Amino acid sequence: MALKVIKPGLSTTIQDLGRPGYFHLGIPEGGAMDRFAMRVANMLVGNPEDAAGLEAVFMGPEIEFQADGWVAVTGAEMPVLLDGEPRPTWTSFPVKAGQVLGFGFLKTGARIYIAVAGGIDTPPALGSRSTYPIGALGGVDGRAVAAGDVLPVGNPGAPAERTLDTAHLRTVGTPVELRVLTGLYWHRITDASQKRFFAEEWTVAPEADRMGYRFRGGTPMEFVDREQPFGAGSDPSNIVDGCYSYGSIQVPGGTEPIVLHRDAVSGGGYFTLGAIISADMDLIGQLQPNTRVRFVEVDMDTALAARRDRKARLEAVRAALGA
Repeated sequence: MALKVIKPGLSTTIQDLGRPGYFHLGIPEGGAMDRFAMRVANMLVGNPEDAAGLEAVFMGPEIEFQADGWVAVTGAEMPVLLDGEPRPTWTSFPVKAGQVLGFGFLKTGARIYIAVAGGIDTPPALGSRSTYPIGALGGVDGRAVAAGDVLPVGNPGAPAERTLDTAHLRTVGTPVELRVLTGLYWHRITDASQKRFFAEEWTVAPEADRMGYRFRGGTPMEFVDREQPFGAGSDPSNIVDGCYSYGSIQVPGGTEPIVLHRDAVSGGGYFTLGAIISADMDLIGQLQPNTRVRFVEVDMDTALAARRDRKARLEAVRAALGA
C-alpha cells in the first residue's frame, strides 16, 4: 500500500516517537509533539505505538489511498472527510483504493495525527523516521511532505474498527495551566520577578513551532545584579553556554519565555528559569497562538506523580483498545 499526497496541508511531516540518544551531539529527540495522540492513533489501527504517521499543523492534508487499508485520526479537533463524507476522530475506519482523505477547518487544538495500518515505511535515519528539517533527517529526504509525494506503507498487523472513549482524553481548563519545576538559573531573577512569573497570565505568541513556543503578556523580568562571568554575553539573561533539557524555559532579554520543544537545540547562552514537566509537554503541542496560559510551580514529587498518572492513563487506553 502507498499514500499519494495531493495537497500537503500546512507543515505536514512524518513523525514517530523520535530518535533518543543523540542529544549530546546536538541532535534533538524529535518525534510527535503530542505523543499521546500519536500513540493512540497507532493503537487504533493495530500498529506498534512507535510506528510512523503524519503530523499536520492547523490545516490537514489531502491524501489518496492507493490500496485498501485502515486509518485513524487523533489530536486536534478537525473534521475528517473521506471522499467528502464525515468520519469520526479517535476511531479507526476502513478505506478503499482510490478514496481521498481530507479535512475541514480546525476547531480546537493545533495538531492532528494520521495513522495508517502498517505505518509509513520511509527509510529511517538514526533509528527514526521522524522529520527533522534543520538536520535534513527522516521524513521525505529530510523535509515535510509535498504534493505528488508517494509515501510507502508497511505491512498491517491486525487492523479492526476501534474507538477510544473520550473519557480517556485529558480535560484542559482556561487559562491552560502548565506545571513548572524551577531550575539551575532560577536564582538569576529577583524574588519579585519569581512571584510575578507564576502570578501573571501569559498568551501563546505566533512564534510557536516544533522548536519552541514563545509566550507574551507578562512583566519583563528583573535580574539580580552581578558581574557577567567570562564567556557570557553582556545582557543579564546571558550565561556561559549551558545545556538545555527538553522543556526548558529560556527567557532571552528577560521578556518573553520560550519553552523548548521536540526539535529544539541542546544548549546555548540564555539562562533557563526551569522546565515544563514531561506530563504537560504534549499539551503545549496542541496550543494555538493567543491561548491564555498560567505557569504553575510544582515540586519534584508532584512532577513524578503527574508522570505516573500519565503512564496509568496510557495503560488504561491500551487495555481499552486491546493494544
